[in-house]
Amino acid sequence: MAEAKKTTAKKTTAAKKPAARKAAAKKDSSEKRTATARKAAPLKAGATRAAAETGAVAGDLKERALTKAKSAANQGKERTGDAIDNLSKMIEDSAKTIDDNVGEKYGDYARSAADAVSSFADKLNKKEIDEMVEDARGFVRKSPAVAIGAAAVVGFLVSRLIKSGMDDRDA
Repeated sequence: MAEAKKTTAKKTTAAKKPAARKAAAKKDSSEKRTATARKAAPLKAGATRAAAETGAVAGDLKERALTKAKSAANQGKERTGDAIDNLSKMIEDSAKTIDDNVGEKYGDYARSAADAVSSFADKLNKKEIDEMVEDARGFVRKSPAVAIGAAAVVGFLVSRLIKSGMDDRDA
């Protein structure tokens, strides 16, 4: 029986040793993880730097796109102002013909229409794009139904123009 006690005692001690080794092994693996995390830190810094550079590039692209859009809008505004001014001059020129053919009363209507169109062209040419955008936003806030209706009419007209252009090519 004494031998049995010694064997049991040895087993208990032996059982404790592997547990201690397992705990030491766990400590070692956690130390390895820490070392691995330290090695990954420069990669994280590189990724952060790359993300910052990507953000800077995206910001630069956004800025360039905004600049080009404003430039195109300014050119469109100038062309539109010139076209409206030319329309005003055409109406003014036709007023004399209207006086002769229909009567002075209708010629005066044509002149007042030409003046209204000309003043609209002047207002358009004097305003900046940002002011026009704010005016449009204010108009949409005040009367959204009219804005939606106008957008629908413009969309219809554009689709008709495109369709008529395609019909001309087919003929």
